[in-house]
Amino acid sequence: MALMVHLKTVAHLRGKGDRIAKVTFRGLSFYSRVAENCEEAAHFNEMFRWPIASRLDGNEMLEIQVYNYSKVFSNRLVGTFCMVLQKVAEEGHLELTDTLIDDNNTSIKTSVTIEIRYQPMDGTVGVWSDGEFLDVPDDRDGMFAFETDSLLSLSSLLPSAPCVSSTRAGKGVFSAMKLSKIKSSKDDHKKGDEPAVLDMEDLDRRAMRLAGTLDPDTISLASVTAVTTNVSNKRSKPDIKMEPSSGRPVDYQISITVIEARQLIGLNMDPVVCVEIGDDKKYTSMKESTNCPYYNEYFVFDFHVPPDVMFDKIIKLSVIHSKNLLRSGTLVGTFKMDVGTVYSQPEHQFYHKWAILSDPDDITAGCKGYVKCDIAVVGKGDNIKTPHKANETDEDDVEGNLLLPEGIPAERQWARFYVKIYRAEGLPKMNTSIMANVKKAFIGENRDLVDPYVQVHFAGQKGKTSVQKSSYEPIWNEQIVFTELFPPLCKRLKVQIRDSDKVNDVAIGTHFIDLRKISNDGDKGFLPTLGPAWVNMYGSTRQYTLMDEHQDLNDGLGEGVSFRARLLLSIAVEVLDTTSPEIICSTEVQVETVSNISESATGKIEEFFLFGSFLEATMIDRKTGDKAISFEITIGNYGNQIDGVSKLSSSKKKKKDGESEEEESELIQNSSEDEADEDRDLVSVSSTPLMKPVITDRNYFHLPYFEKKPCVYIKSWWQDQRRRLYNSNMMDKIADKLEEGLNDVQEIIKTEKAFPERRLRGVLEELSVGCSRFVALANKDVNQAGRTKLDRERLKSCMREMDSMGQQAKQIRTQVKKNTVRDKLKLVQNFLQKLRFLADEPQHSIPDVFIWMMSNNKRIAYARVPSKDILYSIVDEETGKDCGKVKAVFLKLPGKKGFGPAGWTVQAKLELYLWLGLNKQRKDFLSGLPNGFEEIKAAKMGPSLQSIPPVSLVYNMKQVFQLRAHMYQARSLFAADSSGLSDPFARVFFSTHSQVTEVLSETLCPTWDQLLVFDDVELFGEASELRDDPPIIVVEIYDQDTVGKAEYIGRTFAKPTIKMCDEPYGPPRFPPQLEYYQIYRGNCTAGELLAAFELLQIGQGGKADLPPLEAPTDSERGPILPVPLGIRPVLSRYRIEVLFWGLRDLKRINLAQVDRPRVDIECAGRGVQSALIQNYKKNPNFSTLVKWFEVDLPENELLHPPLNIRVVDCRAFGRYILVGSHAVTSLRRFIYSAPDKTSNNWATAERNLVLDTLRKKFTASDREKKKKKKKKKGGQEEEDETDERVLDWWSKYFASIETLKEVCLFCLHLRYKYIKPDDLLLKGSKMKEKGKEKKSSKEKKKGQAADGSDKRPAKSRVDELVVYNKELESEYGNFEDWLHTFNLYRGKAGDDDEHPLDDDRVVGRFKGSLCMYKLPLSEEITREAGFDPNMGMFQSIPHNDPINVLVRVYVVRATDLHPADINGKADPYVVIKLGRSEVKDKENYISKQLNPVFGKAFDIEATFPMESMLTVSVYDWDLVGTDDLIGETKIDLENRFYSKYRATCGISSNYSVHGYNIWRDPMKPSQILAKLCKDGKLDGPHYGPGGKVKVAGRIFHGPTEIEDENGLKKQTEEHLALTVLNHWEEIPRVGCKLVPEHVETRPLLNPDKPGIEQGRIEMWVDMFPMDTPAPGPPIDISPRKPKRYELRVIIWNTDEVILEDDDYFTGEKSSDIFVRGWLKGQQEDKQDTDVHYHSLTGEGNFNWRFVFPFDYLIAEEKIVISKKESMFSWDETEYKIPPRLTLQVWDADHFSADDFLGAIELDLNRFPRGAKTAKQCSLNMIRNDHELPTISIFKQKRVKGWWPFVARDENDEMELTGKVEAELHLVTAEEAEKSPVGLGRNEPDPLEKPNRPDTSLMWFLSPLKSIRYFIWHNYRWLILKVLGLLLLLLMVGLFLYSIPGYLVKKMLGA
Repeated sequence: MALMVHLKTVAHLRGKGDRIAKVTFRGLSFYSRVAENCEEAAHFNEMFRWPIASRLDGNEMLEIQVYNYSKVFSNRLVGTFCMVLQKVAEEGHLELTDTLIDDNNTSIKTSVTIEIRYQPMDGTVGVWSDGEFLDVPDDRDGMFAFETDSLLSLSSLLPSAPCVSSTRAGKGVFSAMKLSKIKSSKDDHKKGDEPAVLDMEDLDRRAMRLAGTLDPDTISLASVTAVTTNVSNKRSKPDIKMEPSSGRPVDYQISITVIEARQLIGLNMDPVVCVEIGDDKKYTSMKESTNCPYYNEYFVFDFHVPPDVMFDKIIKLSVIHSKNLLRSGTLVGTFKMDVGTVYSQPEHQFYHKWAILSDPDDITAGCKGYVKCDIAVVGKGDNIKTPHKANETDEDDVEGNLLLPEGIPAERQWARFYVKIYRAEGLPKMNTSIMANVKKAFIGENRDLVDPYVQVHFAGQKGKTSVQKSSYEPIWNEQIVFTELFPPLCKRLKVQIRDSDKVNDVAIGTHFIDLRKISNDGDKGFLPTLGPAWVNMYGSTRQYTLMDEHQDLNDGLGEGVSFRARLLLSIAVEVLDTTSPEIICSTEVQVETVSNISESATGKIEEFFLFGSFLEATMIDRKTGDKAISFEITIGNYGNQIDGVSKLSSSKKKKKDGESEEEESELIQNSSEDEADEDRDLVSVSSTPLMKPVITDRNYFHLPYFEKKPCVYIKSWWQDQRRRLYNSNMMDKIADKLEEGLNDVQEIIKTEKAFPERRLRGVLEELSVGCSRFVALANKDVNQAGRTKLDRERLKSCMREMDSMGQQAKQIRTQVKKNTVRDKLKLVQNFLQKLRFLADEPQHSIPDVFIWMMSNNKRIAYARVPSKDILYSIVDEETGKDCGKVKAVFLKLPGKKGFGPAGWTVQAKLELYLWLGLNKQRKDFLSGLPNGFEEIKAAKMGPSLQSIPPVSLVYNMKQVFQLRAHMYQARSLFAADSSGLSDPFARVFFSTHSQVTEVLSETLCPTWDQLLVFDDVELFGEASELRDDPPIIVVEIYDQDTVGKAEYIGRTFAKPTIKMCDEPYGPPRFPPQLEYYQIYRGNCTAGELLAAFELLQIGQGGKADLPPLEAPTDSERGPILPVPLGIRPVLSRYRIEVLFWGLRDLKRINLAQVDRPRVDIECAGRGVQSALIQNYKKNPNFSTLVKWFEVDLPENELLHPPLNIRVVDCRAFGRYILVGSHAVTSLRRFIYSAPDKTSNNWATAERNLVLDTLRKKFTASDREKKKKKKKKKGGQEEEDETDERVLDWWSKYFASIETLKEVCLFCLHLRYKYIKPDDLLLKGSKMKEKGKEKKSSKEKKKGQAADGSDKRPAKSRVDELVVYNKELESEYGNFEDWLHTFNLYRGKAGDDDEHPLDDDRVVGRFKGSLCMYKLPLSEEITREAGFDPNMGMFQSIPHNDPINVLVRVYVVRATDLHPADINGKADPYVVIKLGRSEVKDKENYISKQLNPVFGKAFDIEATFPMESMLTVSVYDWDLVGTDDLIGETKIDLENRFYSKYRATCGISSNYSVHGYNIWRDPMKPSQILAKLCKDGKLDGPHYGPGGKVKVAGRIFHGPTEIEDENGLKKQTEEHLALTVLNHWEEIPRVGCKLVPEHVETRPLLNPDKPGIEQGRIEMWVDMFPMDTPAPGPPIDISPRKPKRYELRVIIWNTDEVILEDDDYFTGEKSSDIFVRGWLKGQQEDKQDTDVHYHSLTGEGNFNWRFVFPFDYLIAEEKIVISKKESMFSWDETEYKIPPRLTLQVWDADHFSADDFLGAIELDLNRFPRGAKTAKQCSLNMIRNDHELPTISIFKQKRVKGWWPFVARDENDEMELTGKVEAELHLVTAEEAEKSPVGLGRNEPDPLEKPNRPDTSLMWFLSPLKSIRYFIWHNYRWLILKVLGLLLLLLMVGLFLYSIPGYLVKKMLGA
């Protein structure tokens, strides 16, 4: 659908002048070209086209405005013409002439003549002939002039540019190619008077002219100056990176520290944490009977797998209760997260975060506890910045530091993930057909040879469907249900079709679903949902082989090379309400059946038509060149002739053929009857005819497709889901345009051209217009069949995102100023990532297209083209970027064959035209081909009907050209020989021709200066099209070897500038400019090529008309043509001075030592040699320091050739051997610029200043704040902090670390401030408060520091040093302020993976420097006083004679060492090497520690320059065998020693002569200052009264008194001098930041594991020249010895303890209470009170004393325990655990285990104050421990009170199980000796016996007592009654017994 307006003329104009017209429709304006000097009439005769997506409405308006054009002022409106398009909408065509109206709506004479056409989609309006349709020039897409009030109207910028520019293709590849002329119409190039593209300067001038009228801050440039590849729309840009990057294994290291667990649910448990990654499991030790175990154990997992596999692995933390050798224990809870989530975190790590445990078997349960851990994932070359691990005293806010990525809620709910698997199609055969054929012969059954099932992996679980036997089209209709927390911490779900086999199952194909792409977590977001939709699976080729060499591809590793199958599935998520009773609790994977879905659910099946034409096949690898070759194109299984196997089942085929009656009739209406029939029988032609290749040169062949280009076409049937692809294409195009614009801006910034901000504004405008176009177009076909929920939701969210992006782009555009360009550029780059993310469509529809090169019926090489890129749409924006365009396609080898060197050689290069669309839209499928061809149809089709596609095209138009390739030079090439150099030559390919440059030996920076001329290059197609769209040139660079074939170095692409025979050869396009092209080798860069290419048409007059070639000028080079003068750069004279200092660390060459080396410097053919070093061993420095040479270099700095440094060894008999070489690619940093006398300081390391001022600003005020806090908490201030005697170096260190942490937090805070304000809200108010405090403290400090004085209250705080959490070098620019280090390389360069990094190739280092300047130099420099002409620009450089130095290395500690022993620990010790001396500290190894504190100083004497490389290594001590290296770090001491930053001995912040902060340097501050002033020729220092000092005109203030040991005050100038030194960077001209007193943190590396940190070491180095006074003894930094304490706990009473036992006799509740307590972990020092038996009220009386001696480190707040790990351990291991006192209350049982009733754990540093009475003691004391004030026993010393005992009930609720009255008394070891106490109630200082009730006793020890108490007490009345009754009964019995006798007696009267 399109609306076209043909603007013919504007007549009856007044006056004479330049006119311009603007045509607007639907808010989109086009400008016409400028009609110059027209009087009466202006003939524009231009066509404008609007591709429109929705039907033309009769009420819409078209507006035409005519202006008088002015170059200087704004354009003046002549008049306007408006019309309603009702008639156009009805009839489709309209011609008219009408008058214009002016501003007052009155008609004026001027009239306009236009013709309008409208073509709707369905052809309801009058139909045009195709011919008419084709003539419309199609170049206006993307040429929108933007309407912004402030927009510099483009018409006024470009007088003759009818269109802005069509930068259709990005410029990523071609480093910089200028636009050639933009064609506005077919014949425009004939009037080649003024170029459409202006030079930058030209534009700037114009812009300047306009700037008079416009605010320069609002000017924006569209891509006028775009450095782009492509002008017309017939070609797409090729992709330069050849090698597939994923799929090859890489090294990863995952380190996990399990610190502690809290709030574990369960009674008296013995927890163990299991860490599991993939199949590897590691366990922590077991902690007994605690719910909050402290582990601090470090685990490292090493992997060597491809990234995809790594990131899908699941990290699982689980806590297990009471696991031991015999039983596996019970699971408390688990936490799962995939490695990818960790890797995508900032710094690839979570640090000190709490993982929430949940129980997978009971999802109703809720949180089961928390585990605190650090998780870091390090790939090769990542360096991880660990926050400083000194003292982790931060109050742990568990809720605020959960182990969850940003934006995931803390309360995650359980959810069901339903993956429904319906059916699959197109499976390949997976068994051999032998058995099948036998069966078929005997039984006659014909079976499909595959038994598929589907397996789904998600979050570490997998589920699978049933197996469908023998089916290429299996139907499962099953759903797999996963239960997992939502949102899940696993990014991908893996769906795999597998073939069930008796031996082993293999994957048929794999598909990954990224959950982020099928859900949206915003406010208007949606849960993950997908489908029902078909997903396509790709993998290895389809023919069945027993051992598939590409099996990895089927597992989803690497790029699939063939279609394998497609699977219909859907995904839904339901968040569970875990409170409902009927829910299933377990998280086991379930498989259920689901009902079938209808055919139409995935969309209506349409017939698609794919057409391809091969215009050229060149660069065919010579291995395949000897056999005939054909190309095959497949889409899905269609077109696959060898191994397509399953065609669609017959029932479907029928349905598709005659789809339905209505379809049929519609088809017939649209075409003639027989055409419809023809269409039925159209047979697909999917491969080109076999053809034998022809030799191009010795490496490559080509196919002779000259006039005749073979074509292929395929019909296929797919569900019509084009809308998905269309939306994706629109976003991709916006993204491409944006990327290209951003590249432009970066290019402008990099080449330092003017006005990058204008280009950026243009980019943002294009972006906002693109976004609004998307919003307008995307919302179509909403009710189409087969739209899924995801389609609807994605559309909504994409529209929202695009809309907001457009708004933001507009907003940012207004903020782009010259100084904000870089910041805004970063913001816009985020847009680019977002666009690319949105554009990736998760629901596939049409499978990708594969192009295979076939030879001998075997598949050799392939290319894969995504179907969306070639999909056609009537709306231009929706069309794929390569649809209907000629694209250069490079074929590569499949799978693993394509890795490494094999993958770099091009297997074939095709110029390929592809078109894919609905069959019914196919009438235009040839329109994008270069014109000038005839179609050849297949012969057997009878009369050639219009509708049949051609099998080949014959071009009858042929143009002849001459290509001139100006190959000037290359730089930074890849080293391909063992000498570390290459012998490069370049091979240039164009079409079927190729030529080579000469070979230059032994260089990485060849200057060929050679012109290659290709004569008679024949190109087919119309001249004008070729002019706009030449084919690309491929340049390959090789290394010539004496034997064997040349070795490939790299490849680049270029486009030539074209001159047709009727154009003049002259500016601005000719002669072309040299440009840099990036050379790629696989995915890595391998250098740059400086060249220019021009393609000149040979006309009637033959070559005589071409610009003449100069004859070879250089007689020695023979017939080689040089690059002509107009193209080669303009040269001027430079002088290069070289400072030769010395050579270091030269390795042996061919087993012989280097003895007499020399350095040769060469640049642009000129050079200089150093003096010969006579004896390298004795003195490796040069005797002559400075030499110079003069050379002609290009004026343009960017074109400067590299400078080569080579070191040769002079052997006997005049032989020279190359030792190594180094190429300085950019000389810019060595260009001399005179120091600006006016500027304040020209050599400041600015970023350090920021941190430093921050540091300075903090320290003072922060300490004061801390004091206040301490007061509040402890009630009284703790004195010992400030007491001078207690302070030591460690106090200083820990105080500094606090500051470092705060600085880091503050920087973070600043960073957030710049991003967006609402980020802070998320971060919680804590962050804010901190920020506020800091700000205020900062301002306070500012006031003080402004005048340079630091008025510090004397000794009110600990003096600090600076802790750098990186190497000192990175803070001070490697100390290369004047002495640079150049690494010398030798040997072949490795490609990333086979060989480690370049470090292996380093054979030594050259130290020196360069200085270059244009001649002549201004005189004032040489006139300066004391100028030494021999030293040139290197004045005031120290001499390089050998010097003796005392090196003092302080090693503080190491952190996170890589475990070296089986038990997951190491026994580290330090080794220090310098030159030949080595210090091993082996006997002081630290047992089983990964974070050892060494605290040692080592003194070594050394002689620079012989011994200047210091190596500090950490080794692991082993009892047997050799010790293993854990890691090492190397420090170049020489650069530090000579640096002007004065890195010999750090300058402390305060000067003192005694105590912990004693001055270390033998030179006092005043001496250092005097020396610096003398060296820098400064005036000063002048000390004045009142604490002032003046240096170089600046005044500094400071104190003037100092205390000695005895407290006497003396006058001194040292403080003043030190103040100046600390502010030395403020001194003009010579000032720079001096290295402060510091500790640096250096990564430890191990040569066996290159690039992966093995831990870090904290250390610093002091150096003292031996000729100065000797320094004092080293500072004592030995680790603090823990202080010995004794904690005495008296358990007085308990109350309200729950009653557990029932009495045997009475059934009463009672408890036999005792209290157990311990302080150290593992209960090894547990103590029990005696038992209070038979407590009936829960009251217990004990008066029992526990005594716990312990060793404690105050600074780290840890108890130190030394003990043997097991009975087999060799020595004791030191553990540090937090000081936590655990008290438990138990019920004693005699015959069974005691029952646990409750516990309380008190952290001795911060625990709640005890309640005064038992009544006031409640659960709240523990529940709200955050709010309640806490106390520290170390400050209080003595505390008494009541504390609650708690336990958890069945519902995991805390309940109160008792109260204890206890008294805690802390004494030091000395005090304990003075006043000893006894355990329990023993002497000395015994406690009195408790007053227990008489009932408290043990019944079997005193039975009478227990009878008295328990029975008599309770039952005495009962007993009395029973006794009475018994007496009565006795009496009755006796009475009855005796009565007969008496009766007889009486009766007988006896």
